[in-house]
Amino acid sequence: MPQVGDMAPDFTLPRDGGSEITLSAMRPKAVVLYFYPKDDTSGCTKEAIAFTGLGAEFEAAGAVVVGVSKDSVAKHDKFVAKHDLGVALVSDEASDVCERYDVWKEKSMYGKKYMGIERSTFLIDGEGRIARAWEKVKVPGHAEEVLEAVRSL
Repeated sequence: MPQVGDMAPDFTLPRDGGSEITLSAMRPKAVVLYFYPKDDTSGCTKEAIAFTGLGAEFEAAGAVVVGVSKDSVAKHDKFVAKHDLGVALVSDEASDVCERYDVWKEKSMYGKKYMGIERSTFLIDGEGRIARAWEKVKVPGHAEEVLEAVRSL
């Protein structure tokens, strides 16, 4: 996993709405890069809605919020429309970015092992360095905690 102080691995991925996002092109804004398992599931929906609800505050603090999952752009478009989301969602269907950020992990549910995204968030400063990292994120209160970290940059 990239460590605090490391340059964040750069990427260009397709996003909801049909355009692309290149991480390095967002500088000098800070970027909240959050990885989540799957569109339209309970925890992922709550997390996206929480980040959306604080969108104006993230913007005022100079940060952009970007969600990453392996879902297709078409699924992201449906997810955004269904919940009126205001965060950018990028599609990492090939899992390249998930692997470079080391969030593609072996998971276990009901005794069955499978590969999936471990809910994680990275705060990337205006120079492209990782300022904070959260692993095994629990959704309640997370967006607020990340906002406080953005404000302290």
